[in-house]
Amino acid sequence: MLHTVNKSPYEKNSLDTCLRLAKQGSAILLIEDGVYAAMGGTSETDKMKRATDAHNVYVLGPDLKARGLDEAQVIDGIKVVGYDGFVDLAVEPNTVQSWL
Repeated sequence: MLHTVNKSPYEKNSLDTCLRLAKQGSAILLIEDGVYAAMGGTSETDKMKRATDAHNVYVLGPDLKARGLDEAQVIDGIKVVGYDGFVDLAVEPNTVQSWL
């Protein structure tokens, strides 16, 4: 299953809910304001490092760029993908769960 998170972890608890309920090995894609969770050196860093141990975590590069965030600051283990990668992730599993 692919889980998409589009809300900032500093404003909503969507990411926490996703991480709590996603089965091990699931793909998690951070999009829109969800990309803030992928940045190193924040209060979310340790949680996201642990998430990469249990899940395949991705962040949408164009959404990082749109928010002025540097891909070089993305936490190790989180893979940056473009729109083509987003499409590949969305068509691979049977189900996509959007955490709003």
